[in-house]
Amino acid sequence: MLRLLNPAAQEEDRENSLRPRQLEEYIGQESVVANLRVFLQAARERSEPLDHVLISGPPGLGKTTLASLVAQEMGVKLRTTSGPAVERPIDLLVLLNTLQEGDVLFIDEIHRLSRTVEEIMYPVMEDLSFDRILSKGHNKGARTHRIPPFTLIGATTRAGSISSPLRSRFGILLQLEFYKESELMEIVGRSARILGYSIEPEGCRQIASRCRGTPRIANRLLRRVRDFAQVEAADPIDGVVASRALDRMQIDRRGLDRLDQKILEVLVARFRGQPVGLNTLAAAVQEDPANLEEVYEPYLLAAGLVQKTHRGRQATRLAFEHLGAEVV
Repeated sequence: MLRLLNPAAQEEDRENSLRPRQLEEYIGQESVVANLRVFLQAARERSEPLDHVLISGPPGLGKTTLASLVAQEMGVKLRTTSGPAVERPIDLLVLLNTLQEGDVLFIDEIHRLSRTVEEIMYPVMEDLSFDRILSKGHNKGARTHRIPPFTLIGATTRAGSISSPLRSRFGILLQLEFYKESELMEIVGRSARILGYSIEPEGCRQIASRCRGTPRIANRLLRRVRDFAQVEAADPIDGVVASRALDRMQIDRRGLDRLDQKILEVLVARFRGQPVGLNTLAAAVQEDPANLEEVYEPYLLAAGLVQKTHRGRQATRLAFEHLGAEVV
């Protein structure tokens, strides 16, 4: 009988194979990792769960990886969900009832929790209790559920969307930044070894310089560059092969893909550097506004190509220069 494989599951398996298994293997984010080691050691010495952790930063920088490493370092199980998946209080109760003492509960996109669920999280995080109102049967009224001590790790790409009451209940706040080129070269080299690819330092540099400072993108580009190298019978992957492959994928020297370039072209050519509202910009490039704001904008801002003003998004002088356009 033919067994159909889930492409999404296969991609996740490939991604998981590249994740570090121990905190010592984690590359980059040095200050974050150094502080996290201290917090983990202190918690282990006290035989207590780690305090609740909020990890923020753009997609692909390692938030999920850090959550899994916390569970591994503490010797406990990791339970994973996402903000949109916990729609109702009963969903939260079912999830919390699966926890054992010390477990790590990881909620990705925690900024997307509903307000009702978020408010229920407050006593859960502080007092390890959950009040449920029963309106039927002999047990009408409030019923308190006790939760074993656990660690909540929330991840968000939109730290500004986290409400102050929720943020204040996290004892550890970690902010991930875009990676340095040298760190990304190390990540690409490590991933190539795991995947059985032969790659030279200059090949690593080409990928590292064009992956938007993001390990997830670096690993994706590595696989696609390997496809070109395989078809061209190029072994190992050197700088020429990597550069040619990335050029053919329309990823420029700053790591901008076709949509990044389209965003800059709209801001520079159509609006001549004038501020543009998010929705207007999204319509112009035919992209979802939320995706534009969460996935593409952070790197363009960090690279100094776009700036946000109270009137909207605006191309910088560097963006004009990058496109070879006259600065207005």
